[in-house]
Amino acid sequence: MRTTKDRIRHALGFEIIGLLIFAPLASLVFHYDLFELGLMALVGSVIATVWNYFYNILFDHGMLKLRGDVRKTTPVRVLHAILFEGGLLLLFLPMIAWHLNISLWDAFIMDIAMSCFYLTYTFFYNLAYDRIFPVPNPTAHHC
Repeated sequence: MRTTKDRIRHALGFEIIGLLIFAPLASLVFHYDLFELGLMALVGSVIATVWNYFYNILFDHGMLKLRGDVRKTTPVRVLHAILFEGGLLLLFLPMIAWHLNISLWDAFIMDIAMSCFYLTYTFFYNLAYDRIFPVPNPTAHHC
């Protein structure tokens, strides 16, 4: 399993790169001021960073218990990304509605669009991360 230092590097890299891509793109697509969406994305990034850290620990422990290994196949990566984004959607939806002063339905539509972006981004970021920083030997159990 990954070390705490590696998990922190993973989570911070994920959020920083994602924020740099997402905020300008969302401002363009949703026609909101870059500052407004940037602020929302930054707060969401903090929430997502904390969620990312704990979610990945739980997911890896679950994989280790169920499969005896933490290396992810493509179907497991897809499941990993969907479950991550689903949990984040539940955490983030009320904040979007409040911050942008929109209905929960409009926030849900916006959140679905953001989730689609981050679902794709999550898959490719984790694929690249695992290639750049391979999972240590599965017999070494580091948390």
